[in-house]
Amino acid sequence: MSEQTRASQPRQRIVSKDIEGFDSLAELALDMRSVWSHGADDVWRRLDPMLWELTRNPWIVLKTVSREKLQRVLGDPAFRKNVDGLVLDRQKAAEAPAWFQQAHPQSALDGVAYFSMEFMLSEALPIYSGGLGNVAGDQLKAASDLGVPVIGIGLLYQQGYFRQVIDRNGAQQAIFPYNDPGQLPITPLRKPDGEWLRMEIGLPGYSIWLRTWQVQVGRVKLYLLDSNDAANYPAQRGVTSELYGGGPELRLKQELLLGIGGWRLLAALGLKPEVCHLNEGHAAFAVLERARSFMEETGQPFDVALAVTRAGNLFTTHTAVEAGFDRFAPALVEQYLGAYAEQKLGITRHDLLALGRLDPGDASEPFNMAYLAIRGSGAVNGVSRLHGQVSRSLFAPLFPRWPTEEVPVGHVTNGVHMPTWDSAPADRLWTEICGKERWLGAAETLGNDMRRASDASLWEFRSAASKSLVEYTRARLSRQLAASGASSDEVEAAKQLFDSNTLTLGFARRFASYKRPNLLLHDPERLLRLLRNPQRPVQLIIAGKAHPADLAGQELIRQWMDFIRRPEARPHVVFLSDYDMNLTEQLVQGVDVWLNTPRRPWEACGTSGMKVLINGGINLSELDGWWAEAYTPEVGWALGDGREHDSDPAWDAAEAEALYALLEREVIPEFYTRDEQGIPVAWVARMRESMAQLTPRFSTNRSVSEYTERHYLPAAAAYRARAADRGGVGVALVNWRRALAQKWSALHFGEVKIETVGEQHVFEVPLYLDGLDPEAVRVELYADGAHGGAAECVEMARVRQLVGAANGYAYRAAVPAVRPATDYTARLMPYHDHAAIPLEESHILWQR
Repeated sequence: MSEQTRASQPRQRIVSKDIEGFDSLAELALDMRSVWSHGADDVWRRLDPMLWELTRNPWIVLKTVSREKLQRVLGDPAFRKNVDGLVLDRQKAAEAPAWFQQAHPQSALDGVAYFSMEFMLSEALPIYSGGLGNVAGDQLKAASDLGVPVIGIGLLYQQGYFRQVIDRNGAQQAIFPYNDPGQLPITPLRKPDGEWLRMEIGLPGYSIWLRTWQVQVGRVKLYLLDSNDAANYPAQRGVTSELYGGGPELRLKQELLLGIGGWRLLAALGLKPEVCHLNEGHAAFAVLERARSFMEETGQPFDVALAVTRAGNLFTTHTAVEAGFDRFAPALVEQYLGAYAEQKLGITRHDLLALGRLDPGDASEPFNMAYLAIRGSGAVNGVSRLHGQVSRSLFAPLFPRWPTEEVPVGHVTNGVHMPTWDSAPADRLWTEICGKERWLGAAETLGNDMRRASDASLWEFRSAASKSLVEYTRARLSRQLAASGASSDEVEAAKQLFDSNTLTLGFARRFASYKRPNLLLHDPERLLRLLRNPQRPVQLIIAGKAHPADLAGQELIRQWMDFIRRPEARPHVVFLSDYDMNLTEQLVQGVDVWLNTPRRPWEACGTSGMKVLINGGINLSELDGWWAEAYTPEVGWALGDGREHDSDPAWDAAEAEALYALLEREVIPEFYTRDEQGIPVAWVARMRESMAQLTPRFSTNRSVSEYTERHYLPAAAAYRARAADRGGVGVALVNWRRALAQKWSALHFGEVKIETVGEQHVFEVPLYLDGLDPEAVRVELYADGAHGGAAECVEMARVRQLVGAANGYAYRAAVPAVRPATDYTARLMPYHDHAAIPLEESHILWQR
């Protein structure tokens, strides 16, 4: 694949650019930091209050406002002073040492390239679908706050993810509005001479020209690639047309552009990040291009280059079911990557396909992007503690004969970027209690600070949030109904809907069968009784999209719409269409209880419930994903028994019954039980503890600092060590692996001898290594964990060479005699100072 640059397309002319002060406004509008800082909100509201409330897009506001109004507003000394102050604050924030510079002043970490198929940064940049983009966007924002040198790499979609309309029959309709780059807060990437940086990526029989864009996210930059270039044929212009649309061939092309094109863009910019973080397997082709780049620099072959570069790669999996991994037909992979493998990587097509297969010899097995990511990375993690366990089971076939708990998948539980999801009143409350700088570093003291908040102040804060949500719901629903052709009476009725003094439940997420969005609808009559209780009424807000190809998910939406149309239900339940980031913000800031009912363990993490924490909402959720590790009785309510169940209608019915009972017997009574001041004391206590315990723990401050210290810094050090001396360590690793492959089948144990001496079992076992260097292996005594504890692993020492045996040795170890000696067995594993076992070498031999 070749890469060049072409002549730049002309800049778009902005007619107001010559107005004094415009550049300052543009600087603020083009920095995503304004999304979460709240400081500039009044600026955009002053320019166009209606457009600002509808779009929350500063760049659109700035480009839409008239020249005359700009001149008038910028001529106001108070307004200009505010703008200049915001620009100065932005510059100071970018220059000041942050958590990373203070905690790791000697770090040589220059960069972390963060690849993701989607990024949710703002509704102003709709290039996201849901949870994956949410995690990616929030981590970029936290990296900015914390000063971690992260570089985002993604795609710019002409249509993004679909927009949802609910028609008069209650059916979902998908529409795909065009993302006009001129209305997005992005700028073309330009070379020093002003030329637009454009790249040519060669595909079989033709090339695709990619335009490149930059998004400013505080201190961090996100670079985007898009194929909608005039030099491309129409079909090629549409490669980046739609997120998660089209068939396998389009998806493969997108992932090629993201992984290979993304790494080449870094090179074109002169950036050499030590760490490459793959946010899901979509971008796994980046590991191939990174290896190719190292081959070009050093002259090393592919196997050495991969051994070197994988040490700097981190793969985060978000998938909780085996069917969720991207797979491609072997013929399709050969078509698009066969020549690249042979001509650029110097490997056969069979070897390329083997990187994405469980069985390299099975010519019919599809190419699995997650397998490629694992074989090209130095560490792998899931996104919650439970998801780590699930992922170890999913990937166990790649590590045959290894105990499942030793499959090399850890976890870093996701967090959310709290400043993005807090309301302005929540920001003021937390600032008053915990200080303005609370999310710019470690957050260990925030819990104790929040516990000092009085019942009265917390309940006043929550009551105001409920009122704001009711007002928003009325306005949005009335617009939604009017757009769908509803009668004027229905539109007017929507403007009177709901009561801010009523308990409000929220359920908003992707409508997919495993998320069980209709669990609450299992017994419609019981739900109606619950909602319509005259003494303790309940109101319910629902939102969510089903993928256009997911007919079962769309049917779940229609069932809710049928229920809502019942006259007795209509005053108590609403479905707000087109679930997006703006709607999410309003819901998580205002609901009293956030419901989540997935089928365990299919929710890898789930971050929507984390967003209510900072706003005083309380979670009622299945013990799945993050809630499985977050839940304690004083912070919320739990559904389920903490075990896995197949898709069982009887179990769903039992959990629906439990959900109704929990609402009727605990949640609703606690909300309506008030003291003499009208405060629900027990409710506020639960709310306070949820805010204090969980908000810091499930923030991106914690998750990004955890990624930095557990993964980024070690990965950077490991990569530098392997890359030194033109990859000398990589050469040694390849030679070590070859020796293991040649000798392993001949290795064997002899008969073990066991003596119990006093309070110890002493084990001695002969091992015959058939010419393999004994330093290339490690011998352990192993026993399964007892009473739910961890497995026991004790290294066995090489005590002597066996007489008359070619390369035979005796190994010995002693363990306390608290368990039967028969619980233990010896095992042989590969060993190398620089290798991650079993991730990089999965051989294992058991004595029995």
